[in-house]
Amino acid sequence: MRQPPIPSSDDEAPPGIRYTYKASLIGVTQQFELTDDGLSWRIGEKQSVWPYTTIAAIGLSYRPVSMQSRRFRADIANRSGERLAIISTTWQTIALMTPQNESYRLFIAALHRRMAEHGSKAILSGGMRPVAYWLSAALLVLVVLAMVGLLFRAVAAGATGGALFLLACGALFGWQIGGFMLRNRPRTYTFDALPKDLLP
Repeated sequence: MRQPPIPSSDDEAPPGIRYTYKASLIGVTQQFELTDDGLSWRIGEKQSVWPYTTIAAIGLSYRPVSMQSRRFRADIANRSGERLAIISTTWQTIALMTPQNESYRLFIAALHRRMAEHGSKAILSGGMRPVAYWLSAALLVLVVLAMVGLLFRAVAAGATGGALFLLACGALFGWQIGGFMLRNRPRTYTFDALPKDLLP
């Protein structure tokens, strides 16, 4: 049965009920809307409506990229194993990726609210998968130990410039990677307590 099309972005709708983005410069526009029947979506020629009670899982994560350091993602799966991804940024030009922080946050919060109202039993998780997270954490510890060893050797050899360079690199590394790891620690959450650090 063909699902009714999602209204165009020119139509008026309450804030936070509709969300649109482009995942890549040459990709199609992805449109999502919260309706009385469920989560309605259209990606290119494909479109469907997922009743809120058929959504099996939502995973929120922090996904920075080189052109956008504050980028967030929601991965949604239904009981049939189909998956959707909603990202907090959209491509505008070849050199511009624009954040949509407020509209993304409002849409994700409204989706959780609608699911809760319909008695959803979906699994709600945040951050990376535990195995990937702990492997990344172990690798991070090895890198830190290696940098500390190099720093001690530089100090012992009297290479002040090299020591300062290592300290600067370590500070930058800790700020970027440390923040990523803290935000993406594995966890579960509830419909009434969304993880604030995984939303813009």
